[in-house]
Amino acid sequence: MSKKEMEVVRNLDTERYMGRWYEIASFPSFFQPKNGEDTRATYDLNSDGTVHVLNETWSDGKRDSIEGTAYKADPKSDEAKLKVKFYVPPFLPIIPVTGNYWVLFIDPDYQYAVIGEPLRKSLWILSRQSHIDEEVYNELVEKAKEEGYDVSKLRRTAHSDTPPPPPPEGDGSKEDTKGIWWIKSLFGK
Repeated sequence: MSKKEMEVVRNLDTERYMGRWYEIASFPSFFQPKNGEDTRATYDLNSDGTVHVLNETWSDGKRDSIEGTAYKADPKSDEAKLKVKFYVPPFLPIIPVTGNYWVLFIDPDYQYAVIGEPLRKSLWILSRQSHIDEEVYNELVEKAKEEGYDVSKLRRTAHSDTPPPPPPEGDGSKEDTKGIWWIKSLFGK
């Protein structure tokens, strides 16, 4: 059975999209800790039109993060099809890894988004808030289902009532600066 071509948001207002987004649910992936909580992404527009990406999660009391750059897959297209490039491993960032980041849905107020990619192996439901109403969540899941995703693979992301702030530079807090989380992720931990 062939799946329909995914509909992607057109004319995404990049400036409105910038800022912090919380992962409400996602497909489990090898590059994220299995026990990650308070997972979030922060996007900042660079002067060259690319986007600085900071992905963060907390597992076992430690902050795990990775930084990258997002850019339009086709600068001439009005579709919200982006590429995101990270360098791994985080402790010695020498290998570029590029993935697709397609905005499949964004509400008119830019508060909720559904993100996917053409092979339908990755899916994220994002919100500006760490907690959302069940009705809104179900509507977002339905949007993903309409795009051909097997939503039974979705895993809800745990969030504390007050997500932890990122640690200030050099404060000596528990942060995985050696990239151990990345190595563990290769083994499905």
